[in-house]
Amino acid sequence: MFLIRQSKAEDVGTLLKLARMVYFINLPPDERLISAKVQSSAASFRSAARLEGEAPEVGGGGGRPAEITGIAHAASDVFMFTIVDVSSGGVVGTSQIRTRMGGPGNPNYSLKVFSREFRSASLGIGTTHLLARLHADESGPSEIGGLIIQPAYRGHKDRPGRFLSWARFHFVGLYRELFAKKIIAEMAPQVTSDGDNLFWDSIGRKFIPVKYAEADRFCQHNRKFIDELYPKDDIYLTLLPLEVLNQVAQVGPETVPAKRMLEKLGFEYKNFIDPFDGGPHLEATTDRISLVKQTRHGKLGEPIGGKVMPTHRGIVSVLRGDGEFRAVECEIGFDKQDRVCVPREALSQLGAERGGACGVTPYEKLAKPARSKSKVTARRV
Repeated sequence: MFLIRQSKAEDVGTLLKLARMVYFINLPPDERLISAKVQSSAASFRSAARLEGEAPEVGGGGGRPAEITGIAHAASDVFMFTIVDVSSGGVVGTSQIRTRMGGPGNPNYSLKVFSREFRSASLGIGTTHLLARLHADESGPSEIGGLIIQPAYRGHKDRPGRFLSWARFHFVGLYRELFAKKIIAEMAPQVTSDGDNLFWDSIGRKFIPVKYAEADRFCQHNRKFIDELYPKDDIYLTLLPLEVLNQVAQVGPETVPAKRMLEKLGFEYKNFIDPFDGGPHLEATTDRISLVKQTRHGKLGEPIGGKVMPTHRGIVSVLRGDGEFRAVECEIGFDKQDRVCVPREALSQLGAERGGACGVTPYEKLAKPARSKSKVTARRV
């Protein structure tokens, strides 16, 4: 079994090792930055815990609309999740979600990719060019990112990577008012072992004369330099060397599974790429994401067994008043009062008791157990 909880200070060393495996802007291989992000995340979980008392009763479906609670969240908060292999107690992965990426006066930058056709009437021929233009989005979308799983756990039969990804949407469904109408995912492109990127070297570095990793670090504090140095004119991508052009809007090999998973949930590529590395930006309307729609608040019942049998597989979580978040993926049943029933081991890992508040996302319906053939034969005799 795997347990997902909020990232803690004692995780920083392992998170740093994970960050060195795959280069992500939102999980830089810098111990000081990771430590600061973990502290910020802890404060975010404590803030979310204060909303727990406002959760609707069982059967309420989804989160609490902001217009009902009257709570406005314009600030950008980050939630970092850590996944633990219960059998060994070891941290094996991490993921995160940010409530707001930029906003009014602090845009999130991307490049809008589009085509332009040219035709010569005198020659009777034409050509099409691929262009890009700097785009400043001040709508403040939420952002998911930073998902890394140890290589030894990729392809695991229990799919901890999927659990680590889906737990974020489970959390969004529970605390919907904290998040924006749109969620984006800046997918990681191909990066060399030295942390360089061909797209950056061919375009970005011509205008912002620093290394790719340095430019990403600057973004951790302030993105104003992008507006100050990046060109506002159309950039003809067709002038790039073919090896660079072929990487536009493409992801690195280790990111392909994550991209496919998000596409199955409803994320789409809408011709926006990262201005630094050319990686694709995927986006989805928050309320249309299936996992968000399937999530609701509930109460825990007795452990599965006896009169309550499992009907689904999904995610169950608890968030204590001190910000301690715990989630497991397990079999789920519902009693006559519609309380959420899980196996004893899951209840133990959640550190919860009957009657406690929980969140639930039942996403896989279990097949009904087949009737015994011996019993059928006996009735026919």
